[in-house]
Amino acid sequence: MTRYTLKAIVAATAIAASGAAMAQITIGVIAPMTGPASGLGIPAGNQAKLWPKEIAGQKLNVIVLDDATDPTQGVQHAKKLVTADKVDVLMGSVATPVAAAMAQVAEESGTPQISWSPVAVPAGKDKWLFRMPQSNAVMGHAIIEHMKKQGVKSVGFLGYSDAYGETWLNDFRPQAEKAGIKFGPVERFARADTSVTGQVLKLVSANPDAMLVVASGSGAAMPQMALVERGYKGKIYQTHAAATRDLMRVGGKAVEGGFVVSGPAVLAEQLPDSHPARGEAIKFVQQYEKAYGPGSRNQFAGHAYDSVIVMEKAVPIALKTAKPGTPEFRAALRDAFEKIGKTTLAHGVLNWTAQDHWGYTDDTGVMMRVTGGEFKVEK
Repeated sequence: MTRYTLKAIVAATAIAASGAAMAQITIGVIAPMTGPASGLGIPAGNQAKLWPKEIAGQKLNVIVLDDATDPTQGVQHAKKLVTADKVDVLMGSVATPVAAAMAQVAEESGTPQISWSPVAVPAGKDKWLFRMPQSNAVMGHAIIEHMKKQGVKSVGFLGYSDAYGETWLNDFRPQAEKAGIKFGPVERFARADTSVTGQVLKLVSANPDAMLVVASGSGAAMPQMALVERGYKGKIYQTHAAATRDLMRVGGKAVEGGFVVSGPAVLAEQLPDSHPARGEAIKFVQQYEKAYGPGSRNQFAGHAYDSVIVMEKAVPIALKTAKPGTPEFRAALRDAFEKIGKTTLAHGVLNWTAQDHWGYTDDTGVMMRVTGGEFKVEK
């Protein structure tokens, strides 16, 4: 072997080692920083700013884009991220219609997607889609169990006319009917609507024992305010998309006494010591509120926090197979998500498998009540 050949080999080895050291994982975040769902997207984006600089020795390159609560814009961003930026994973959106539209891009490009909304897709279409929130069915179970304890015999439905509202309708109705709770009337409204007077008049006229409002963020306050203003005296329930202080900020006294289902992260300090998620939930709250102030936590910032935990478990597995920035790594990361096993998050214990890309059990949802302008765990 000549001295020249030896030098060439040493140089090539150094370059390869340098390339390994310089490898980075690129995460493409799509969330509504503007538009109707911005009250959910901004906290998630804020949490992304607190992410570590590296995972498993690989630097993190995080690209955050605003979908403006618009599915078309979300798709455009997703296409750019998978083609031009060659992201290793897509994250988002917190808006279900946007997350659903992104899922098609994820599937077509072979890029894993961690959704921050409980998005449902047709059977067999979630190979690349993993959900960080609890499913509507899981959260619906918590609501139904609470309704049974409260003696509720009938429930009306007032929800978004988009994917979030429809999936809640499809998941909740059979659970209610199985529990012997009469379901209906059903009324819908658009996210951008500023009034639901017509829908509320029909519901109040029917006067069911309880109402299920399916809306998100500050937009969840308006329908509850309308119900109260029209004299409805029954129990009002909200979904986990309403588990944010915007509900009280906008709704004021009208939302007092209302029930909201949530993941454990929102209620960290109120969880019993025996709750499996309490430790991680408190870590999330302390980190987030140190950065953004007391009371600033919400459901969706918690999902962004939890996303790092699953990445920290999955990335070392994927790195055994391929290098970041390649189709092989994206496929390996997807496979790794199904192999991380039971994982304790701020929002509960998750277990993604090849058969289940939701991962939470029926006992994950926590019922809380608005009391004195604060969320309090229902005992």
